[in-house]
Amino acid sequence: MGELIGYARVSSKGQNIEPQIDALTRAGVTPEHLYQEKASGTKRDGRAELEALLARGIRRGDRLVITRLDRLARSMRDLQNIAHVLKEKEVDLVVTEQAIDTSTAEGRLFFNMLGSIAEFETELRKARQREGIDAALAKGPDSPYKGRPATIDGKRITALREQGKTPTAIAKELDVARSSVYRYLKEDV
Repeated sequence: MGELIGYARVSSKGQNIEPQIDALTRAGVTPEHLYQEKASGTKRDGRAELEALLARGIRRGDRLVITRLDRLARSMRDLQNIAHVLKEKEVDLVVTEQAIDTSTAEGRLFFNMLGSIAEFETELRKARQREGIDAALAKGPDSPYKGRPATIDGKRITALREQGKTPTAIAKELDVARSSVYRYLKEDV
């Protein structure tokens, strides 16, 4: 049998990772086999410890131990990708607080069900947020969502163009992108 490899993650620097580390230690993970980081779980980018663990931290016969599935991934696709890597490397996943152990048929079933539920919750949260924004936008001028204020002075662009300046010269003078000047001039026609 391989090693117990632990992974602990919190989303922000203000959160306390110690309870996860304590739980993983109680589960038998030793400090030299513990990967930990403070990074958002919605994307794999920026999660260097997870990448190191998946690339070279686990070997055939090891068991990856985490406290909850949401510490490993926040989307079903990411969770499935990680599960695929673990399966290819013949590594089982143990989730201490959710009684998941993928070395059993029941554990694999529960793992997939919880992953689907987590993704469903994320999609519901996004839909509710979108509904709130759409409702606020429907209020028209009274909406708190007015968009970003304009950073380009259109009258100034027009005046400089009327003086015969090129879009490149205008962009340089106003310290804006040349493409923005072209876009404004095209809309102004």
